[in-house]
Amino acid sequence: MTGQERSEEKSECVSLSPMMETVPALPESERVCVFGTGDLGRSLGLRLLQAGYGVVFGSRRPHSSSRLPHGAQVLGHAAAAQSAHLIFIAVQREHYDFLVPLANQLKGKVLVDLSNNLRKNQYPEANAEYLQSLVPGAEVVKGFNTLSAWSLQNGPSDANRQVYICGESAEAKQAVIAVATKLGFSALDRGFLSVARELEDFPLQLFPQWRLPLRIAIGLSAAFFFYLLIRDIIYAYVTQGKDISFRIMVSLANKVCPIVSLIMLSLCYLPGVLASFLQLYRGTKYRRFPDWLDRWMLCRKQLGLLALGFAFLHVLYTLIIPIRYYVRFKATDRTVSVIRENRTTEFDTTTAWRGDSYLSLGILGFGLYVLLGITSLPSVSNALSWREFSFVQSKLGHLTLLLCTAHTYLYGWNRFLSASTYKWYTPPGYMLCLVLPSVVLLLKLLLITPCVDRTITRIRQGWERGADHRNPKDSQPLIP
Repeated sequence: MTGQERSEEKSECVSLSPMMETVPALPESERVCVFGTGDLGRSLGLRLLQAGYGVVFGSRRPHSSSRLPHGAQVLGHAAAAQSAHLIFIAVQREHYDFLVPLANQLKGKVLVDLSNNLRKNQYPEANAEYLQSLVPGAEVVKGFNTLSAWSLQNGPSDANRQVYICGESAEAKQAVIAVATKLGFSALDRGFLSVARELEDFPLQLFPQWRLPLRIAIGLSAAFFFYLLIRDIIYAYVTQGKDISFRIMVSLANKVCPIVSLIMLSLCYLPGVLASFLQLYRGTKYRRFPDWLDRWMLCRKQLGLLALGFAFLHVLYTLIIPIRYYVRFKATDRTVSVIRENRTTEFDTTTAWRGDSYLSLGILGFGLYVLLGITSLPSVSNALSWREFSFVQSKLGHLTLLLCTAHTYLYGWNRFLSASTYKWYTPPGYMLCLVLPSVVLLLKLLLITPCVDRTITRIRQGWERGADHRNPKDSQPLIP
């Protein structure tokens, strides 16, 4: 390099810290480069500085770059590429062309591709593979693309610790894993660079674990809404000529929400019960569950949180009942009628017991409901041991289901005996929603009986039915 070239290279360097000149240069292993000065690049640079790395930004206009983290340097792309062995590419794919003239400077370097696309299959190959074709002498690693600028600024949160990486070079991937670990993230090696397209599709997924629960919730809500609309609103209009369509907004919604909530809470615990009976039938735990049961069990958390959401709506709708115009009008009209007719009404102790019990069970059930939702949060569940988490989600979960089911039974009381309850020969919605939780509770009761529970426990400890006839040693639990 000539003296003129060295002076030009030196003029490209801009220190963003007034003390930078007095600080000794860090070794190359502790210095990283970031190409890109957007939100993601700046946030990544800030995290790297906080972790103790020396950060050099590569920019097309190093003298006009601003808003970069305090303590970083900004150089031209060529000079920045020579300053560090590990380079983060925080630019979009359409701007990769500037890397082609830098092929010599990037030879042997590790390039970490952070880019994502706007939609799936936007390009014929993955961005990381395209980057590798542009700079064949570099070692390209796909990684950090599932993190947002916000998560990088605020550090790894409990819900966003995972960093997925892939690449051809084991040494290059190990270098990226070391950086991710130092930043507080948990890195997972997904294999070769051919997996890059899958990693680039991760940020494009919209609630993948929520799709089935949301479909179930929407389907149940729509089905019971139209069912109750026919039974309550249309039936009154056809048979009595009454227009009570105003009840759609509150009364009808306050019937649909608890029904859907109770059914979805039952769906959280039904797959576990079915899995227990399947293991009991097979006599072993070493056979895979059917795919549909696996998928069902994986979305139990989402089913439970949606059920809690419907329970919250039920509580809110119930709380506004006293301020509704229709309720206040009916109460005033009834009071005036009693006064005019000089009638008296005797206090019914049975009705009082039923009403207070109905409300009490509902409050207790909702309280446990909220507890289940809180322990589902990653920040809370990570602070619990497995036994504590299992106790809350299983034992208290089934107790919640029992209380909510009893709450619904008390709501119906003895109305199922009245012929007027079956409008157009159809049962009320609350009666239909009691079927599934009653079945789940009955099956769970069978599972906790001593003889069945003992067998299930042995199976889950590794015992297999019929193993005694094959090998006496196989009858011993595999897990002490």
